[in-house]
Amino acid sequence: MSPFDPLTLPNGAVVPNRIAKASMEENMSDAGLGPSAELKRLYRAWAEGGSGLILSGNVMIDSRAMTGPGGVVLEDDARLDDFREWARIGRAGGAQFWLQINHPGRQMRADMGQETLAPSAVALDLGGASKMFPMPRAMTEAEIAEVIARFARTAALAEAAGFTGVQVHAAHGYLLSQFLSPLANRRADDWGGSLENRARLLIESVKAVRAAVSPGFCVSVKLNSADFQRGGFAPEEARQVVEMLAGLGVDLIELSGGSYEAPAMQGEARDGRTLAREAYFLEFAGEIAANATVPVMVTGGIRRLPVVRQVLDGGVAMAGIASALALEPDLPNRWRAGEDRSPQLAPISWKNKMMAAMAYMAMIKVQLHRVGAGRAPKPKVSPLWAIVGDVLRTSKRTKLYRRRLAA
Repeated sequence: MSPFDPLTLPNGAVVPNRIAKASMEENMSDAGLGPSAELKRLYRAWAEGGSGLILSGNVMIDSRAMTGPGGVVLEDDARLDDFREWARIGRAGGAQFWLQINHPGRQMRADMGQETLAPSAVALDLGGASKMFPMPRAMTEAEIAEVIARFARTAALAEAAGFTGVQVHAAHGYLLSQFLSPLANRRADDWGGSLENRARLLIESVKAVRAAVSPGFCVSVKLNSADFQRGGFAPEEARQVVEMLAGLGVDLIELSGGSYEAPAMQGEARDGRTLAREAYFLEFAGEIAANATVPVMVTGGIRRLPVVRQVLDGGVAMAGIASALALEPDLPNRWRAGEDRSPQLAPISWKNKMMAAMAYMAMIKVQLHRVGAGRAPKPKVSPLWAIVGDVLRTSKRTKLYRRRLAA
């Protein structure tokens, strides 16, 4: 199968090719938490770059619950015209453009000044960096119901704005992923314990989203194939959750893995597994895709066309690419033209793995900001310079966020 063959999804929508621009957290909103001019310019580059599917970075369903300052929020129709413009830009090249919608749960920084909610009062274990995140409060039944309603509301607004789909984020240790994990979810009610109960929030949110949008609007889920933590969400459980999702009108399931505690999406694990440099979730995705009735997409470290072909030949429907597209937004077009391109950042050899993961993400953000400013990416950026710049930028945006909430 060619990476440039189209993919017809269960609802009849067609993705022009099998290469997806996977989600990266940009933190490039404007002062009103809507899509900024810089963010729109970035997505114009991706729209012109040849990806068949473009997934946005985190779009939050609640302005009180942010993965970071500078995040985009879609919780009402006050800024819908700005989202309409963003949707037009992202779809200009013919790609599907889906909003990734999310709630951070306990993965919300303490300096954001908001109460942190989670399935249970279990703090993040980040060693010396744990103090950056507060002890969360266990959610009430009413707060769980509100989250479900907010996912549905944001999806309906996304359709009204002209996006072609949404992706419900249930991976990387955010709220829905926290409910799935027996390490984070220690509830003794209908929302915890058995896998069926731990998956209930995801299932009910997907049902609500599907009911709130039209049949032709795509609904996707991003799911961890594993948490890469002993005692956490495991591949066998991921397989069962995929089966649960199959009858709910889901059009695509993206498999990734890890969380803030175990950033496997950066190539690190905490359960002793060795992760390959590229497509390190492919083994899990291939096993799940073999029996899944919903198309599966895998994301994680892919940067070469031969690996994309390997993904597709293994039965996976789509290959998601993130950091390589931050470095070369037009990578699919270059591959289609026959160029042998494999963009990557220099490896970070710091002993502190958490700091190395933070530096890597900061280096990616440097590329996103450069492209958003109309400049060329800079792959050889210093990781130390990148992380210092990111800390300063985050501090400034955090102050603006808190000032906005206070007002």
